[in-house]
Amino acid sequence: MRPFQGRSLFRPNVLEAFVPKKTNSINFEKTLAELEQLVAKMEKGDLSLEESLKYFERGILLTKACQQALSEAEQKVSILLDKDGKSELEPFDQNSNNE
Repeated sequence: MRPFQGRSLFRPNVLEAFVPKKTNSINFEKTLAELEQLVAKMEKGDLSLEESLKYFERGILLTKACQQALSEAEQKVSILLDKDGKSELEPFDQNSNNE
């Protein structure tokens, strides 16, 4: 009989130390879609006061999660631009055409 036969040399808690975890990461598109659904339901006006408050509370949480995700994305872009030697971000103007 071989020593470790039938046993795994790698325990799950040992492997977890080597696998980076994404903490508090969200699927932005999915979260935004849920927020849009909540708003649509609330705009119909068919909800009770209690339901409206629950939806509103959930909407606030979703909004904060989306804002955090956007802030993190902006920071990543800023870091990437710094690495590329272009450290200054220009404000986005929807009305201006690429000239």
